[in-house]
Amino acid sequence: MRLMSKIFNLNDPGWGRGNNNGSEPPRRPNQGDGPPDLDEVWRDFNNRLGSLFGRKPKRGGQFGGGDNGSGNGGVQMPKGSPKTVGVIIAIIIALWLASGFMIVQEGQVAVVTQFGKYTKTLPPGLQWRLPYPIEAHQNVNISQLRTFEVGFRGNARNKVLPESLMLTTDENIIDLQFVVQYRLMSTGAPDYLFKTSQPDESVRQAAETAMREIVGKKPMDFVLYSGRTEVATEVQSLAQSILDRYETGIQISTVAIQNVQPPEQVQAAFDDAVKAGQDRERQINEGNAYSNKVLPEAQGQVARMIQEAEGYRATVIGDATGDSARFASVEAEFAKAPDITRERMYLATMQDILQNTSKIMIDSQASNNMLYLPLDKIMSQAAADRSSFSSSVESTSSAAAAATTQPARPSTPARGRTPDSGGTTVNSSLINPYSR
Repeated sequence: MRLMSKIFNLNDPGWGRGNNNGSEPPRRPNQGDGPPDLDEVWRDFNNRLGSLFGRKPKRGGQFGGGDNGSGNGGVQMPKGSPKTVGVIIAIIIALWLASGFMIVQEGQVAVVTQFGKYTKTLPPGLQWRLPYPIEAHQNVNISQLRTFEVGFRGNARNKVLPESLMLTTDENIIDLQFVVQYRLMSTGAPDYLFKTSQPDESVRQAAETAMREIVGKKPMDFVLYSGRTEVATEVQSLAQSILDRYETGIQISTVAIQNVQPPEQVQAAFDDAVKAGQDRERQINEGNAYSNKVLPEAQGQVARMIQEAEGYRATVIGDATGDSARFASVEAEFAKAPDITRERMYLATMQDILQNTSKIMIDSQASNNMLYLPLDKIMSQAAADRSSFSSSVESTSSAAAAATTQPARPSTPARGRTPDSGGTTVNSSLINPYSR
């Protein structure tokens, strides 16, 4: 260390004055105590540095000349000691160890290998590893979002047909272009570097393979219109499973379908087919709309007819039940008093008949002429005056009833006029049907 301080000590008065160790007086003739010459400074530095390795110093240290080859003009520097060599070796080792420090940027990891074999992964920050050649490292960016296109390059017009043309399950060809975005997993940097020779190309091939497999299972209309999102999701899942199987350390972030259409060579025919399909769908929708309109109406009519039939049946059954009950009651009364019951039935029947007729013929006891009452004309004349018409009808009806009830009726009704009985009061066509 003392020798090193002498070499690098610029305050030594012997620097540049031919004094190699600083113990002898300076030998600079023809000059005073001025600053040393630059050539002498450089020569002294080389001599002192060479003495560390046992090299003899150069002769001729005096300014302006020296002892050329006489061996008396210079001072020999001491040879290097073992301590000096150890210090130099320690400095070299320290510098070598310091070369193991490294700075890992944010968003990156350092993959460390020892003699070519993976040992560890270092996170971002100031890190240290064993220096080269024992250990080495590679920085891998795990935060970068990487992107590639399949079926086109840069612009949708720059098509790559071998990549974009695909076959669907209904044996149609479509032109499909999509974009894949992916990044490295946080623990996938070693797999990305060492387990796959071309990991980025593996992602491309896996995505294209997955897309062809999924499209090959779907019909053309589904891929073109309603199923783009579903197809992209299935492709992402299948491609990720392929990459995980190969242990690439890559995670697919997004699969986006940019454009899907029929090939340009059959675009016109496809448009015609699409229009025909749209017409078919329109007609089907119109038929469904008409069906939805007619069927409820028909069902309503059916329900109404069923209800009417049920009501009619209930009415008929009710009327028949009432008639039978009334007939039973009349029959019971007839059994008690046949004559009175017969008379009442006759009067009731005549009342019902006369209420529905506009012409009445009445037999007269005084003569053989039959009276005719034109009730229809009377009713037409009295249409303006309802009250008078009602009174006249009531008087006429009462007179007719009195005329029919005045003569005595035999116990057995006659079927025609008999002079001995004084004549019938009603025409034979109005005879009581229950007289039998």
